[in-house]
Amino acid sequence: MMQQQQKTTEARRKNGNTTINDLASIALFLAAFGAAWQVVYLAGLFPAYSLPSPISVAKSFADLASEGSLGTGIAVTMGRLAAGFAISVAIGGTVGLAMVRFKDFGKTMSSFSVGLQSFPSIAWVPFSILLIGYNDFGILFVMVISSVFSVMMSTYSGIRNIPPIYVRAARNMGADGFVLFRHVMLPAATPTLIIGLRQAWSFAWHALVGAEILISLVGLGHILSVGRELNNMGWIMATMIVIFVIGMVVDRIVFFKLEERIRSRWGLNQHAD
Repeated sequence: MMQQQQKTTEARRKNGNTTINDLASIALFLAAFGAAWQVVYLAGLFPAYSLPSPISVAKSFADLASEGSLGTGIAVTMGRLAAGFAISVAIGGTVGLAMVRFKDFGKTMSSFSVGLQSFPSIAWVPFSILLIGYNDFGILFVMVISSVFSVMMSTYSGIRNIPPIYVRAARNMGADGFVLFRHVMLPAATPTLIIGLRQAWSFAWHALVGAEILISLVGLGHILSVGRELNNMGWIMATMIVIFVIGMVVDRIVFFKLEERIRSRWGLNQHAD
């Protein structure tokens, strides 16, 4: 019992140290980016109104934060992202499993999905405006339609490409039905599923910001739109940096950690640290 507690404590400590290292790496990258940006600014390659200095952008960031628009924009945008991504995962996973179960349906939907997966997300915005209107449901529609096919195809491909010997061996040992799916098929398909989820998150994030620029009256995309209308490059660059940092943190802290934890739990890691 004591040994198990010690292992758990060590694992938590290791995860905490890894998270700190990841955040430190992101901070170091941003510092290097800021230094290069300052050099370009001092070189005078672009006019100050087109490329403001890092200090000027930092002041714009402070102004947006102090007046509350940045915090509100982040909260609203992340809420929309969570809702849209959850809907995409639920629909994409369900349809993907149906594609595996019904082969003819799977063949038809796979060709259809590949075509729509390559469709630019911003092209759905005019369609959404006319169909649904200038509201959150229109934004959610653009997000879901842009990311659901990635989840669908990763579920379909991940389960179909499981080595048949895994399934036959499990059935010979008495596994069947949900037990077979839960303990054999799902772990074997996990690497492909995680890749699909990360890709779907990326598509949803891109679609969300683009839709907010044209549809929303609040959110990070709306701040970009207002900055463009006011010709305020400081607001635009400050918001772009926030969008970049959110994307990097979510991918590195959430999806990468989730992938590592699942692979470790199900014995899918190829080597130990």
